[in-house]
Amino acid sequence: MMGNYLEDRHFHSSEKYDDYRFVHWSAVDYFCYFSHEYVTIPPSGWLNAAHRHGVPVVGTFIVEGEGRLDEVLATEESVSRTVEALTRLCGHFGFEGWLVNVEVKVPQRNMPNLYRFVQELTSATESRVPHGRVFWYDSVTESGQLLWQNELNSRNVEFFRRSHGTLINYAWDDGHLERSAQQAKKEQSPLHRVFMGLDVFGRSRKGGFQSLESMQRIADEGFSAGIFAPGWSFETLNRFGYNIKNPQGEGQVNSAFLARNESWWARIWPTLATHPYSSLPFFTDFCVGSGRKSYDRGLVASGEDRPFFNLSRQSLQPSVPLDRNAVHHFEEAFSGGCSLLVTNYERAFRLFVTNFDLQLGVLLVGFAYKIIGDATGTDFDLLVRVTPQKNNNSEFYLFCGDYSGYVEAPQRGYLSPLTELLPRAHVKLPRDSRNLGAGWQVRYYLAKFDGPVRVQDIGVKCRRPAESKAEAQLGAVYVEALPLENLTHARTEIPLYGRNLWMEQRA
Repeated sequence: MMGNYLEDRHFHSSEKYDDYRFVHWSAVDYFCYFSHEYVTIPPSGWLNAAHRHGVPVVGTFIVEGEGRLDEVLATEESVSRTVEALTRLCGHFGFEGWLVNVEVKVPQRNMPNLYRFVQELTSATESRVPHGRVFWYDSVTESGQLLWQNELNSRNVEFFRRSHGTLINYAWDDGHLERSAQQAKKEQSPLHRVFMGLDVFGRSRKGGFQSLESMQRIADEGFSAGIFAPGWSFETLNRFGYNIKNPQGEGQVNSAFLARNESWWARIWPTLATHPYSSLPFFTDFCVGSGRKSYDRGLVASGEDRPFFNLSRQSLQPSVPLDRNAVHHFEEAFSGGCSLLVTNYERAFRLFVTNFDLQLGVLLVGFAYKIIGDATGTDFDLLVRVTPQKNNNSEFYLFCGDYSGYVEAPQRGYLSPLTELLPRAHVKLPRDSRNLGAGWQVRYYLAKFDGPVRVQDIGVKCRRPAESKAEAQLGAVYVEALPLENLTHARTEIPLYGRNLWMEQRA
């Protein structure tokens, strides 16, 4: 965004809480922090946010001026020294590799060492850096010319062979796609190693809110996509009169960016693969890494009543765009800097795509929520979709709300919150209203199954009367698997009678 290394470069960042934040990690395989510096080391905030979501990060090695690359390619020894230095940077700062972007003409005499550099960097990164990857940007050809090919072909395929993949320049057409596929087939390589570029600013191809057309072509042919400059959703707000340079941030800028960003990602989402969350325990307070204030248990945290921007504080984010279902709400939060404000009261909607394997044990679900205004007739459910591990065609929906005991219907179960105490080790969210901010409530639920199951979706259903103006906020979600032996030991603390869900598994 804007060349990068802005306020995001600081460890504690800034008070500019409306600045560009990335939240759609579940669609991303690799995140590249790009700048026009010679060696770009991703800042700690971006590394922490990406890694929390399981996404590898690559920095950028870019050469745009004459002379500098000549030093690297002068001898085999200088190549090895540079590879050693770049690999050590990955290990020291904790990122996974490099995008190599050579944007200068390379003398023919240096081409063998340029190939050597890419090969050695790839091998060293792969062997010494966990999940290490090196990608080549389509720029220089086999003759050393700076001539973007916009495709994979015989002129740049040697770099493709020596790296983990190639990021193709964004000025491609259908012919480039066809020839790239043919070249990949010759290499006996899967197409997903070819990342076809999309520039969100619309250089060469349609971008902005028309990006779906290009993304659809990429997906239809089976290639991966390399999305350039998604910061477009923030940077272009100045075209509409928003002041995106205010160092303290502005509420209007923040709201406009979040809405614009969600809308853009929602449009291209059908072309993307969604990676599920797979590890328990699972917890999120929805903080995007910024806020007008910092909250703890629904109260402003002591000494934290000022704006902050710090991506290291970003919590796990929804797996799908929130567009028209909910918004990140900065007026108050249960924890962190924001909560989710529900905007869709007509139907249930998904928040998280999950792949939680639950063996013989008990599923614990907890969440914090708040109803603003007259709550009469307003019901809030957290939905959990469960399938037997032996039969994914069968599914069961748990409605975690406020019901009378446990009510069962075909393929559905309706649960009431626990009133009993939980062991201290499992109290991620405090329930005592005396310790919570006004209006916040915390609920816990237990569900026991008769065999191994898989939790595959978590969503929300909020109902209110047609004339109601009440609004619902979701402040945190917590999911954990409790071992049966722990429950037996703590039976006096967690009585399961009337709280069990026994799910029949048919062959």
